[in-house]
Amino acid sequence: MKTVSSALDPTTRRARGIGIRAVAKQAGVSTATVSRFLNRPESVSAELGQRIRAIVDEVGYIPDASARALSSRRTRTIGAIIPTIDNAMFAQGLQSLQRYLSSQNYLLLLATNEYDLDVELAQARNLVSRGIDGLLLRGDAHHDALRDLLQAQEIDFVNVGVYDPTRPYPSIGVDNAGAGRCIARHLVDLGHRSIAIVAAMQRNNDRAQARLRGITAVLAEVDAVPGPEWQIQVNYKLDEARQAARTLLQRDDRPTAIVCGNDVIAYGVMLEAQKLGFVVPQDLSVVGFDDLEWSRHLQPALTTIHMPTDEIWTRAGEYLVQTLAGHPAMKHREIDFSLVVRESSAAPKPA
Repeated sequence: MKTVSSALDPTTRRARGIGIRAVAKQAGVSTATVSRFLNRPESVSAELGQRIRAIVDEVGYIPDASARALSSRRTRTIGAIIPTIDNAMFAQGLQSLQRYLSSQNYLLLLATNEYDLDVELAQARNLVSRGIDGLLLRGDAHHDALRDLLQAQEIDFVNVGVYDPTRPYPSIGVDNAGAGRCIARHLVDLGHRSIAIVAAMQRNNDRAQARLRGITAVLAEVDAVPGPEWQIQVNYKLDEARQAARTLLQRDDRPTAIVCGNDVIAYGVMLEAQKLGFVVPQDLSVVGFDDLEWSRHLQPALTTIHMPTDEIWTRAGEYLVQTLAGHPAMKHREIDFSLVVRESSAAPKPA
């Protein structure tokens, strides 16, 4: 039989060979105490915890995840399925979630579904097969088979970015319809009645659907709901937003204001409006959703709805961690949004 030498250097091989018994021996405690510290650091005194941690770091001991899972029936792994990583809000939210889960000694596994419910179901099965303890899902538009799977496997989950206490599934987020009403009311109160909408794609996106419902509900109150030619759906991409703005602003019957499905879409609309010679907000008011960092630095700065992304994702992580620990957790939590009025919205020019 041919022998293949290991590519690992001696130091790495020794570190991998270090076991919990060696750590316990050096610390002068039992293996049970070391295990308890690694799983629940708060269960030992601060002095003892520091001593064990110093020895663990010194010898390079890494607990065997599969062995810990067998003993505790938990992998301390949380899964998350989001539509895409090509979205600043998702990236920001995941960073906050990762930060919180890391502080609780949990690992985050990430998958994407591109707003496709079949892909989401397949990704959920993959994550379940890898032993996740809990799962975060974006919104509440999912296959029934996905919920059945999680129930059968006794895996806790939470819908992130939505708030709907009428539903039986845990939810943490904002009232998206309320946010839509708020931004539309701002434009109506400024005197706008010729308002177009460049919305996000609605397919399998209940957050975008709710925002659009809120916008049109307010416009209906003043008989200003735009016709189909003034309602355009785009992906969250600058070039598509610019094309939508070009379509609207080159018409003879141009709008005086455009509500955009998020800030990125609003950036594209503003860029194209300026290229066509329109001055924002004197000729055209533009508003968005999310309050991304760039929104306050633009010229003009963007009027938008501030979404507390960090809090939403952190609270979602807290819900799962508390639930998995057997502690009572609030099943539905509404996080407040806020209107941020900046320079991109103003009263329309007199007719």
